[in-house]
Amino acid sequence: MASRRKLALYLVLGLPLLLLPLSFSVVAAQQTTTGEISGLKFVGMALAILGSTIGAGIALHGVAVGGSALLAENPKAFTQVLILGGLAEGVAVYGLLVAFLIMGG
Repeated sequence: MASRRKLALYLVLGLPLLLLPLSFSVVAAQQTTTGEISGLKFVGMALAILGSTIGAGIALHGVAVGGSALLAENPKAFTQVLILGGLAEGVAVYGLLVAFLIMGG
């Protein structure tokens, strides 16, 4: 039963990813003027932000799990855990920066 539920979840979440290349080809086929941003730039910007925020979420999960275990044993290490959380959030900021660089180029 759980494997069917997991398969259905993967199908629901994965189906849009399978259909995205079709929509990208339609967007790329449209002609754009020189002043507009082409459709594939938007795709690149979205992928940069999406990848960096997923990576930041994974990193923050690790910091939260490890940091809570560390703080249970040593409450004085709060500053170090906070710094690690800030470094993990910086990954999302870098993705946003790459998106702006793609938009400008």
